[in-house]
Amino acid sequence: MAADLKEPGPSSPSSASRPTGRKPRVAVVFGGRSGEHTISCATAAGVLSAIDRDRYEVLPIGITLSGQWVLVDDDPAALALDDSRPPVEITADGLGRGELAVQLGSGALTALTPSGPDVLGGVDVVLPLLHGPYGEDGTIQGMLEMLGIRYVGCGVLASAAGMDKQVTKVLLSAAGIATAPHVVIEPHRWKRDRDAVLQACEELDYPLFVKPARAGSSLGITKVERREDLLAAIETARAVDPKVLVETGITGREVEVAVLGGRGDDAPRVAEPGEIVMDASHGAGEFYDYETKYLAHDAVQMVCPARLTAAERELVMSTAAEAFIAIGAEGLTRVDFFVTDDGRAVVNEVNTMPGFTPFSMYPYMWKTSGLDYPDLVGELIELALERPADVNR
Repeated sequence: MAADLKEPGPSSPSSASRPTGRKPRVAVVFGGRSGEHTISCATAAGVLSAIDRDRYEVLPIGITLSGQWVLVDDDPAALALDDSRPPVEITADGLGRGELAVQLGSGALTALTPSGPDVLGGVDVVLPLLHGPYGEDGTIQGMLEMLGIRYVGCGVLASAAGMDKQVTKVLLSAAGIATAPHVVIEPHRWKRDRDAVLQACEELDYPLFVKPARAGSSLGITKVERREDLLAAIETARAVDPKVLVETGITGREVEVAVLGGRGDDAPRVAEPGEIVMDASHGAGEFYDYETKYLAHDAVQMVCPARLTAAERELVMSTAAEAFIAIGAEGLTRVDFFVTDDGRAVVNEVNTMPGFTPFSMYPYMWKTSGLDYPDLVGELIELALERPADVNR
């Protein structure tokens, strides 16, 4: 596979110019060290199936749960979610086929194979399809900045801020955007003054939602109806992240908005809003939890365009664009709302690397708005290729 790949040349990632005279090489990176490893692989399966091979040269790269980078066969079916087999996991001796080394400053990749080093050359842009910690939180973005490699999606600050639900709330509040009332439980505070923390939570209105502050895919989230269950819910969230958020439950319809844009002067583009409608008769939980999202088939219906009044539609779309700007986003985000009966739009989360399979809400909203999945992937790559590779941009 590697023999026909080109050595890094004048258009290597350290250059500020776009590649000329050849197809841009796109490294699709997935898996990762977080609890969303399998979901990331499913996202990669969709993107690898859709990316235009006439426009781009594709290099699939998996990251194992231990953090090892490995080459992976270009086989989307092997990465997709499938009820007939165990969850997909990238391993060095499984789907992976050669550990990777990166040359600092050039972005050049070398595969460390049993027969010896195999120089693959440079990449022009990385598509980091990583959800959760060590991927969606600014860590890989910072590494790529150091290497001078362009990448798809939000930068270091926006990625870190979007990953931390408390920091998201701080930035949105400063921009005048409504979020749910909440209490933050830091590890030292929980250890030293647990009674005061529980008392502060009691001042919120039940039901409460107890969440890890820095996790995705609804991992570790519990709905709490009474005080007796609060302590266990906090410990459940702490098992995922020692920093925990306790929020007042907002009664409203769950509406999501896809945002797309670069760093230029143009306003971000916003897709038609979508709505999550759950059906308990098909196994949906009390809220949009992990099992409902990924395991309960037919339990969730994605309605797009969402069934909103003209005023509600305008409100969520304009607020989503404001949230995109407030966290300093670029590339893509999905802004999740509760739309209340009295017409308020309360932001629940800002996702800087939302689910991105062909059946996920983010691409579905863009498809409804006239941008199909392959074109959306291409649009994101082109936005990344337009950005400067230098961190001091």
